[in-house]
Amino acid sequence: MKTKAELLPECPVATTVQLIGNKWKLLIIRNLRMRPWRFNELQKNLDGISQKVLTDSLRSMEADGLITRTVYAEVPPRVEYSLSELGETMRPILDAMEAWGNSYRSMIHP
Repeated sequence: MKTKAELLPECPVATTVQLIGNKWKLLIIRNLRMRPWRFNELQKNLDGISQKVLTDSLRSMEADGLITRTVYAEVPPRVEYSLSELGETMRPILDAMEAWGNSYRSMIHP
């Protein structure tokens, strides 16, 4: 059985795309840059995401070490998602995407 590292693509860009290269994962990380979020908050904020896709994306990112899931011992249980230490290292990537998006918008709508 191959290790997680052996399953990653040789190309570092392809590795990044594999980890965060879909619309929903990028938008989840965008939100988690601000603060921890609860599942229902994320679902309401991410217009159009299904419960299954959100659940699958959060589980995948948790398994990859990008986010942490914290369960609070309350009734009803409260669960929050936040960027992990590793996930925080993605902040400059999203900051650059935000800057580029703003620049592009200003070029096409001066």
